[in-house]
Amino acid sequence: MQEYNITIKISKGKNITRRVAEGTRFVSLAEEYQAEYNEKIVLVLLNNKLRELSKVIDNDGEVYFVTMTDRDGKRAYRRSITLLLQKAVYNLWGKRAHVRVMHSLGESYYCELEGHEMDKASLLMLKQEMLRLVDLNIPIKKQNVKTDKAREMFHDFKLYDKERLMAYRRSSRVNVYNLDGMMDYYYGYMVPSTGYLQWFDLDLYESGFVVMFPNKNGSVVEPLNTSNKLYHTLDESKEWSRMLGVGSVGALNEAISQGRGKDIILLQEALMEERIGTIAAQIAKDTSKKFIMIAGPSSSGKTTFSNRLSIQLSAKGLCPHPIGLDDYYVDREKCPRDENGEYDFECLESIDVERFNDDMVRLLNGKEIEMPSFNFKTGKREYRGKKLKLGENDILVIEGIHGLNDKLSHSLPAESKFRIYISALTQLNIDEHNPLPTTDGRLLRRIVRDARTRNTTAQETLGMWHSVRRGEEKYIFPFQEGADVMFNSALVYEIAVLKTYAEPLLFQIPRDSAEYPEAKRLLKFLDYFLPLPTEDIAQNSLVREFIGGSCFHV
Repeated sequence: MQEYNITIKISKGKNITRRVAEGTRFVSLAEEYQAEYNEKIVLVLLNNKLRELSKVIDNDGEVYFVTMTDRDGKRAYRRSITLLLQKAVYNLWGKRAHVRVMHSLGESYYCELEGHEMDKASLLMLKQEMLRLVDLNIPIKKQNVKTDKAREMFHDFKLYDKERLMAYRRSSRVNVYNLDGMMDYYYGYMVPSTGYLQWFDLDLYESGFVVMFPNKNGSVVEPLNTSNKLYHTLDESKEWSRMLGVGSVGALNEAISQGRGKDIILLQEALMEERIGTIAAQIAKDTSKKFIMIAGPSSSGKTTFSNRLSIQLSAKGLCPHPIGLDDYYVDREKCPRDENGEYDFECLESIDVERFNDDMVRLLNGKEIEMPSFNFKTGKREYRGKKLKLGENDILVIEGIHGLNDKLSHSLPAESKFRIYISALTQLNIDEHNPLPTTDGRLLRRIVRDARTRNTTAQETLGMWHSVRRGEEKYIFPFQEGADVMFNSALVYEIAVLKTYAEPLLFQIPRDSAEYPEAKRLLKFLDYFLPLPTEDIAQNSLVREFIGGSCFHV
């Protein structure tokens, strides 16, 4: 007779306390409550710790179900699809072919297939094989193996990035996943079986193909909707990685351990400066451009980029004047509030759009204006006697969240504006199948900068990150494709530098806090990297905006 001696509390709207038998797995519990959720349950939180559904419930606690539209559930679903993809490739073409996940594109992964030519016929075969594996509902099993054995296995499968990654792992053992004999390593948790993975699609794209994932509705897969601008920006970064010889975390660790960290820093900075110079030259060629509109998501390095671009514009004979859109905030009591009653500083209505347009039109017409300055302590816009008038070679470098939204600058002629979208689109991958999330790099930047400049704890930064991301998706990303130029501000070496600053801050987050699971994930992520000293990083480097020591006022 089974003993029901484990007490759990299931939290969803109302709390339900019940007892379960020893040996019960979370998947059985999830199936019992699935009807109460619109999206598929793929993970659980037990006592604030993420657990896979295949795990046995081994102690009392509070359970939250994580669906495929939740942040951690989405990650688990996507990496599980990647394992399914690689298994299908192996079934069709053997060890000679494998998938390389290059980077995200919208709600998709852009992938390339090595060892086999991908065409329409092959893509159809691949999708059919993946669906066949889904129908079979094959278990995805986690196995703990010796790290040395994992390295040998990855070498045998010609997964050399994974092999190199394992070389710098401190633990003598590692968890790998087994899908019907196909062994692979993934950064994070998985769904329990292939039957969970019925929502996806494939399509040819550029020199590879895209794997399209469900959107926020959970079971709707939409076609890729993007121009080639983002792809080509990322493709250029891939070329930078090739020149630097560090396309993966393992390769970066190898370079650091061999004493080549300084060379990578110098070459990366030279490539970035060359790119900024190219943009400046493009602007200088067109004398009608008077307003350089720069926008990008949080912690993209907009301020340092604006300063470095201004220097390059000066070298081209122009006279740049930096303007921050923050100085055009409406007085705080006039700022709109969000659904929680908090000031919404990220909406367009928080900016005095009409005053901005009036000032810019007057400047364009050769008139002198007095520039505003926003006092963040009093929440008021002030005027301190700073005058500005545009001469023949004068140009305004305007940086702010709404820079690419034409509603902001609706009175300015289109030909007078040059739009730049900036974001940290990391060119580094953990290995062949684990792309490094772009948002993680920006989040680490913000954690380090906020602690240094705003006395904000890592817990506070993590707590507000969801709101920040929501603002980006609403006010920035929809306008990125309208940019004249996209600039990638990611530095291939920066996570190795940020590691030293971020780890102590993340370790301070209490284990019982809502932010702890995310802090734990980031700490695991940082554990992949060897640290890189900062003494060889120049004062004008973009990373200095976050770690300190910049020659600019940032």
